Amino acid sequence: MFVRWKGDHPPRHVHVYKDGRLVVKFDLEARVPIKGSATRRIMNLIVELEREGLL
Repeated sequence: MFVRWKGDHPPRHVHVYKDGRLVVKFDLEARVPIKGSATRRIMNLIVELEREGLL
């Protein structure tokens, strides 16, 4: 599950959860994890969601 709140504190970021546990908190501006680590699959999904204007 990808969670992003409109109006959340900077930097622009997304929280990624699996089975209710945080996998990664990812900085969308610097393209780096803030907390946790992003798998290749997560990175591909982030790129796809950004292309579609959903992130």
